[in-house]
Amino acid sequence: MRKWLIPVGIIVVLLLLAVSSYNGLVGIEADTKTAWSKVESAYQRRNDLIGNLVKTVQGAADFEKGTLTAVIEARAKATAVTIDPANISPEQLAQFQQAQSGLTSSLSRLLVSVEQYPNLKANQNFLELQSQLEGTENRINVERDRFNDAANLYDKKIRSFPSVIFAKLFGFNEIARFKAEAGAEKAPEVEFNFDKKAEAK
Repeated sequence: MRKWLIPVGIIVVLLLLAVSSYNGLVGIEADTKTAWSKVESAYQRRNDLIGNLVKTVQGAADFEKGTLTAVIEARAKATAVTIDPANISPEQLAQFQQAQSGLTSSLSRLLVSVEQYPNLKANQNFLELQSQLEGTENRINVERDRFNDAANLYDKKIRSFPSVIFAKLFGFNEIARFKAEAGAEKAPEVEFNFDKKAEAK
């Protein structure tokens, strides 16, 4: 009778270890998915603000059509790129970053062009949208950093013993992180000091 106690005990310990590891992996994966959803939410807010900004700019007579079209097209491309948070690969994240960078560049060109339109620069709605965009860019950077932190904790968990055994068994894979692009150490410029010209005079 006692001969069976040892193997049964080993099986029970292994089962408890498996359940504990699995639950831990599920929990930390869920945290990473939540962090990613906040990244998407921040980008979505920027897309919404850009849509409102475009509508405001379209009301300006003779505004540069090419610049405006570039923003509209870049925004469409950025919103078309979606990522499954359960399977974020380096390739998917690179594509997502490229689309968002294209929108950032187009937006910057549009805001520079606004310098030639005094009515737009004095438009209260435009100024408020511009200010909100600046805050949203900062929020995007914060949420991206938080996602990277969550992904780092997750990846360490699935590579640590004994979790690594159950991670491979249950299909928990590494999650890609945001990587800095050239010049990405600075937030995109989306604000203007309209008083500079006046001060120069």
